[in-house]
Amino acid sequence: MSITSSRGTAPSRRRGGDRPDRSDRGDRADRAGAGDGAESPRATARDRRRKRGRKLRTVLVVFLSLAVLVTAGAGWLYLKFDGDIRTFDSGGLSDNRPAAGSSKGENVLVIGSDARTDGNAALGGGDKTAIGRSDTTLLLHIYADHQHALAVSIPRDTLVTIPPCKLPNGTWTQTQQNTMFNAAFSVGETDKGNPACTQNTVEQLTGLRVDHTVVVDFKGFASLTQVVGGVKVCLPNDVYEKDLNPNRTTRGALLFPKGEQQVAGKQALDYVRLRHGIGDGSDIGRIKRQQAFIASLLKEVKSKGFTPTRLLPLATAATKSLTVDPGLGSADKLLSFAMSMKGIDLHNTKFVTIPWRYSGSRVAVVEPDASELWAALKDDRTIDGKDASGKKGQKSEGAKESASPTASAEPVSGAGISVAVYNGTTVTGLGAKGAQLLTADGFTVTGTATATSQDHATTVVQYGPGLESQARTVAKAFPGATLEQIGAARINVVLGQSYATAASAAAAPAKVPSTVADGARSADENPCDNLTYG
Repeated sequence: MSITSSRGTAPSRRRGGDRPDRSDRGDRADRAGAGDGAESPRATARDRRRKRGRKLRTVLVVFLSLAVLVTAGAGWLYLKFDGDIRTFDSGGLSDNRPAAGSSKGENVLVIGSDARTDGNAALGGGDKTAIGRSDTTLLLHIYADHQHALAVSIPRDTLVTIPPCKLPNGTWTQTQQNTMFNAAFSVGETDKGNPACTQNTVEQLTGLRVDHTVVVDFKGFASLTQVVGGVKVCLPNDVYEKDLNPNRTTRGALLFPKGEQQVAGKQALDYVRLRHGIGDGSDIGRIKRQQAFIASLLKEVKSKGFTPTRLLPLATAATKSLTVDPGLGSADKLLSFAMSMKGIDLHNTKFVTIPWRYSGSRVAVVEPDASELWAALKDDRTIDGKDASGKKGQKSEGAKESASPTASAEPVSGAGISVAVYNGTTVTGLGAKGAQLLTADGFTVTGTATATSQDHATTVVQYGPGLESQARTVAKAFPGATLEQIGAARINVVLGQSYATAASAAAAPAKVPSTVADGARSADENPCDNLTYG
């Protein structure tokens, strides 16, 4: 017979036939010394080497097979997760966005969608043709030191300016002023909603660049709570079906008994959607309960640890329920982002609500408190004023704040004058400083935003018909400011680089206003604590 090797068939060295098989030579040697049937020492050692070689090859094959299976399995999981993750069209994002890097940390917009499609109708009521809506939105600021996080809830009824947003047919809407915040998500009236428009609106409102946007639907939210084994909540009184659906004619069955309890799935969803029959029945009260719920959810995830056994079902539930921006649109990006928050302690994870007040049946943003909050986040200042930018050698508290480093030479009284402030530069936080100055002089600041262009060299005071006298009073607060007449019946201050230069000379570190900090909730708090609105 012929012998094969990795090099092919071995050629014969004899003309009379094939080269003898090595086993034949071994047989002759065995027979030569086998008078009574005993093996020769050479044969015994050779057999042991053959057996060890066969065992080694077997172990190696098994090991390599396992390695291939594990690698293929990991690849399959990544492909599966990638297939589950949905992204929205980034083409709907505004061209006029805050500059990249304007905030030291990262800003993540989290939107709770109550779309009725894809199995969500059974959990949230309504019909399958209903357009996508959003009742829950918060802006999560992850500080640059990756040790702190602050989530800011934005009430759905907040009156804001919705900038131009892209419609499904490719056209763009006009700016909508004094409009309810949750209307942004419904622009275009699609069943999936318009997360890009909500992101545009938040950037317009805060002056912060949103790095990532995440939309969670009903079904995914319910699934997440089941994966963690339920979430601990607290209720001040018994809650019935009519409290969840006021259109019922009878009280219905008991949904939640009074006190502390564990909820999961649809029951958890009912809890966070609950508004009537508990507390003061307001959306603000519901926001407080939602913040407490998210804190309890984080606590459950943290307590179970970030092990593969725990992460796999969490990742599966999350990827099936999320719609994200393209920057998080793959399994590795999403996992990397999630793991970047692993080191944030529960006590350093805070929840607050945007500074607000009632305006009729709606909610108005309170200035300059809101602008001070956004400025603090841009500077990576925590609730207690500490620098969480991760840079060493910086003081946790700034130098003592001067009354107004850019105050006018003569006293100014702004009583009865309303002004909107626009940042006409690329300097972050300048609008908040201008608003603070005006408020200190008695002016009423109606809002702050980024100007259409950020190349203003000097400050401009714009005024409408019949408002020139008031505009001149406003200009006194900004030495060197010029006047400009506009058609609209309002007064705007567009801050220029000259004001930015003066403000930076003695600028104090921004701080989260006490009106916001005093109502903050930590993720490690008891779910029954700090529920002012029930």
